[in-house]
Amino acid sequence: RVSLEDLYNGKTTKLQLSKNVLCSACNGQGGKAGSVQKCNACRGRGVRIMIRQLAPGMVQQMQSVCSDCNGEGEVINEKDRCKKCEGKKVIKEVKILEVHVDKGMKHGQRITFSGEADQAPGVEPGDIVLLLQEKENEVFQRDVNDLHMTHKIGLVEALCGFQFTFKHLDGRQIVVKYPPGKVIEPGCVRVVRGEGMPQYRNPFEKGDLYIKFDVQFPENNWISPEKLSELEDLLPARPEFPNVIGDAEEVDLQEFDTTRGSGGGQRREAYNDSSDEESSHHGPGVQCAHQ
Repeated sequence: RVSLEDLYNGKTTKLQLSKNVLCSACNGQGGKAGSVQKCNACRGRGVRIMIRQLAPGMVQQMQSVCSDCNGEGEVINEKDRCKKCEGKKVIKEVKILEVHVDKGMKHGQRITFSGEADQAPGVEPGDIVLLLQEKENEVFQRDVNDLHMTHKIGLVEALCGFQFTFKHLDGRQIVVKYPPGKVIEPGCVRVVRGEGMPQYRNPFEKGDLYIKFDVQFPENNWISPEKLSELEDLLPARPEFPNVIGDAEEVDLQEFDTTRGSGGGQRREAYNDSSDEESSHHGPGVQCAHQ
């Protein structure tokens, strides 16, 4: 797992692993030259076939790993076995790999070490493949080469301009300025060009940084009625109240908790319950008479 800072700045780390390598004492032969013999028990196949009669004319054939050669198809006399690997042909070795995480690498990208997997006699060793997993960042969210963040501002900042500072992924202090006279609407997004993620293998080219603004409004009754009237005089005029033709009913707005739902389902349930009660009180309905 790598952090977003690692993917932004690049990182070199060391990875320790244990793998099988060919024994250097016997060159992967397991013993002296010419000491390796074909297993007579399995005829060099590594498995033995067992046939069991279940009933007259019915037999069962089973295959199992040869116990004499442990499935290798070869045997080495104990006195001729390599002392270092004990005839196993391979030994365990600790390998240190230097992992280079380049700038701009992405979540799910692979880093391949060719030929660094386990070795075995007569077999070309495979590769070790590391899969990068990006850890979640508290401030930034990545979208390919772009970065996204959310910043809270007050109502006065949204109306009168602001300035704030944040720490970028490379440790730089970035000062963001927005001039007075330009209004920030709740939920709007502004962009800072060239402050996103560096491009992979072209780190001098960067994406953009998108900042979403969460405008914090003041609490209820935060200002006196007199001051509120003065504030209204400074703000754009409200629209004129439309003329009402005919009768009209005046209603009040109430606060509503969005986490609790609209409550319409409860009213429907209450309606259904009352309907059921009425049906039970009236008894069964009138049925048609049969001729």
